[in-house]
Amino acid sequence: MFFDCIMAGFGGQGILSAGMILAQLAVRKDLNVTWWPSYGAEQRGGTANCTVIISDEEIGSPIVSKPSYGFIMNRPSLDKFQPRFKEGANVILDTSLVDTDLINRNDINFYGVKATEIANKLGNTKVANMVMIGSLLAISNLFELKDAEDVLYYAIPKKYHSLLPINREALKSGYTEVAKL
Repeated sequence: MFFDCIMAGFGGQGILSAGMILAQLAVRKDLNVTWWPSYGAEQRGGTANCTVIISDEEIGSPIVSKPSYGFIMNRPSLDKFQPRFKEGANVILDTSLVDTDLINRNDINFYGVKATEIANKLGNTKVANMVMIGSLLAISNLFELKDAEDVLYYAIPKKYHSLLPINREALKSGYTEVAKL
């Protein structure tokens, strides 16, 4: 089994946290994993991305040159990473923030979910990253939704455990709302 993914958006959207949660899921399943963050100098508002590789064999490098999976939460990230995806890749767009008219490759499977809009309806736009993780789990069949819900207890700092219910609801929403474009 081999899974490689890039997650990208603005700083402050929880991109790096999303990657870390996916990595923790893999660790709890006794799989090998790498998580490689990258972000601009800005703390909020700049671009941020991370790659996650999960495998049942040793991983030679954390670098992903042509990812098979991804989620994109803003236009600059789509512009930057769309050319890099492998032919046949599965890519989820937050269609609340990314115009699907910007898709310029027909050899990639694009999916859409209004992650920011869903998060706003749930009461907190900061859980849009959880919507995206739920969507990624739905299209990849990598892990069960229940496993992701359970790992949040360990991945989210205790001082934020009051937000576990909304994060779990966001995961579920992303899992059920993602659609092929």
